[in-house]
Amino acid sequence: MLKANVGWSTNKDSYTQGKETASKAVVDLVQTKVAFLYTSVDCDVKKVLEGAKSELGTAPIVGCTSSAGIITPDGFISGENGFTGILALGDPDLEVGVAGSSKQGSARETGRKVAKEAMKNANKNEAPAYFYMVASPGEEEDYVKGIEDVIGRVPIFGGSAADNTVEGKWSIYTNDKVFSDGVAVAFFYTDKEMANVFTGEYNETENSGIITKLNGKRTLVEIDGVPAIKKYAEWTKAKSKDLEGGNLLVTTITKPLGVKDPLGDLIAIRHPMYGNPDKSMNIGANLAINTAIIQMEATVDELIDSTGKTLREVNKEINSEVGAYLLVHCGGRRLGIGDRIDEVSKQLKKEANGKPFIAIFTFGEYGVKDHGANTTGGLMLSFTAFGK
Repeated sequence: MLKANVGWSTNKDSYTQGKETASKAVVDLVQTKVAFLYTSVDCDVKKVLEGAKSELGTAPIVGCTSSAGIITPDGFISGENGFTGILALGDPDLEVGVAGSSKQGSARETGRKVAKEAMKNANKNEAPAYFYMVASPGEEEDYVKGIEDVIGRVPIFGGSAADNTVEGKWSIYTNDKVFSDGVAVAFFYTDKEMANVFTGEYNETENSGIITKLNGKRTLVEIDGVPAIKKYAEWTKAKSKDLEGGNLLVTTITKPLGVKDPLGDLIAIRHPMYGNPDKSMNIGANLAINTAIIQMEATVDELIDSTGKTLREVNKEINSEVGAYLLVHCGGRRLGIGDRIDEVSKQLKKEANGKPFIAIFTFGEYGVKDHGANTTGGLMLSFTAFGK
């Protein structure tokens, strides 16, 4: 039977913060099989890990920095001294292989390397039932490809490391490694059920066009032969000054772009991040030329309500009793929700119905839907339940 605990701390000392968090998370766990650890860029991450390991011992640790806070059953956790939270899982029938690496060679090569190490660390030579991934923003799709080169198509969940201000100060870590550019995974070997709902919960508008020009994979230059920002402004009636530079990131939280998967079951959200002087947009995930892109929209009320709705959906998807939840929520959505984040906390607590959970805020989310491919997006939710 899976048992899980959540611990957190905002102690001013980073080592103590990690130690206090871990001591709460391991209460009554006979053997911790994995500890998902999330902390703040305002902390000394290495000291947090040292403090956590003083309580966790050799239990595998995996995680990243979360943007501005986390949510637990106690509410939204943040503070001037940073924060740390852990979701710890214990189950005699569960084996977890954790591995991580800074980028070595290409992202795809690094993904292969980490996948092989995770299998080895779990003392397995076969693919896991499902896996968690955390990567640095920028090449998530290629890390996934590298992992799948080794294990094939296995369901993914997780999200990208984040900081508070999109400055690149994020960290990824395992027990013995801390890095800012790379990938880490946790491979789950178990017969027990996992359910993941990966969604943007935005509304599709009538505004759509064909991507006719890209620069690389993540700079959208033209839609229907028109400069991307000009086309977006036509669609949304936005003011040009709101689409310049970093203003674009905030402006598009409630009106992002989206691409449909080949089956049409999922619209993966594409968050415009920066408006360039040539009227192109830097986008937070990969795009492909000669494919359709859609303008999406949602109110702040809808962004808030989507969290409770998505957790209800997870509960419908899983056919066994839930042991714990790991809830990946985009940091950009949190920014759009702003001071109303406590409304999200209340919805998550209600739908979790007493089960332990931790919600983190990421700069990229991963999941799969209805036999489609593992994929990534921005401004999305990747909510996962672990069967008890």
